Amino acid sequence: MTQRLGIVAIGRNEGERLRACLRSVVGESRIVVYVDSGSTDGSVAMAREMGAEVVELDLATPFTAARARNEGFARLVKIDDTIELVQFVDGDCEVVAGWLERAVAELKRDEKLAVVCGRRRERHPQATVYNRLCDVEWDSPVGEAKSCGGDAMIRASAFREVGGYDASVIAGEEPELCVRLRARGWTIRRIDAEMTLHDAAMTRFGQWWKRNVRAGHAAAEGAAMHGAPPERHAVHRVRSNWAYGLVLPLLILGLAWPTRGISFALLLAYPLLAWRVARHERHRGRAPADARLHGVFVALGKLPQAIGQARYHYGRLCGQRSQLIEYKGAHCADLVPSPSGRRLVP
Repeated sequence: MTQRLGIVAIGRNEGERLRACLRSVVGESRIVVYVDSGSTDGSVAMAREMGAEVVELDLATPFTAARARNEGFARLVKIDDTIELVQFVDGDCEVVAGWLERAVAELKRDEKLAVVCGRRRERHPQATVYNRLCDVEWDSPVGEAKSCGGDAMIRASAFREVGGYDASVIAGEEPELCVRLRARGWTIRRIDAEMTLHDAAMTRFGQWWKRNVRAGHAAAEGAAMHGAPPERHAVHRVRSNWAYGLVLPLLILGLAWPTRGISFALLLAYPLLAWRVARHERHRGRAPADARLHGVFVALGKLPQAIGQARYHYGRLCGQRSQLIEYKGAHCADLVPSPSGRRLVP
């Protein structure tokens, strides 16, 4: 393994999941930086004991995954300014053996490749329907891509060139970064290789709901930042969420009295949407049961995603922004004044 590869892991109260994460990357000659966002479960002490360099984020500034990754990168290159490649990994993920070597080789072969990612799998996909949904979601097409997720290997020079992640973005920061990378002529690639094992630990409908609220917020913010032509980032998704999550319910309820209830026939639009999504997934080679499950929850997710979009626009109208929307945690943070400054990459 090249000495010019560094690791940045981020987390908050991940417990034993963080231990598995760090165990999968600590060793050899790699520098591993763990960035902690206010954990109270002993994560910081455990990371230090395992040999990771630890960055504890200042509590005075609102936490975001983007900010954590930026500060991790900054500490990494401060320790070794010859770092060429950085593997970012979330603290609830374990890097699969052989992935780092495969990703390094891919980046070495193509000088215009900025980001390479592989297959993220759910550790316990059969434990709950929500874990299974995550596993289906992670199974995206291989080849040239528009974006990556939180687990990815990134070329340090490309990361610096665009200023890293936008630290003010609370969700969807990876696609937003990739928009700027592609605008500079860099490419993103997903390869057919096992990359990480993820532990969603979603056991309740409320967690799934919050996760979709967060996704809606991310779509709205992404469209606001990069929705203009030619990129049109997240515009189609935002329009679909508004249509199914807001406009259609209002039409059904608003027309119920004058149509003597006939407007409720419009509810058929939701199973039709689920069927269309499932059919598309089947054409991609998805197993029939997984395709149907994905289709149903895409249709159901329109309402919480529309709520997330409304939440973003309300905060923007009031000159505020949202903190993290944590589907694993005990709360969903309220609106707070926006901090000054956006990017933290040197």
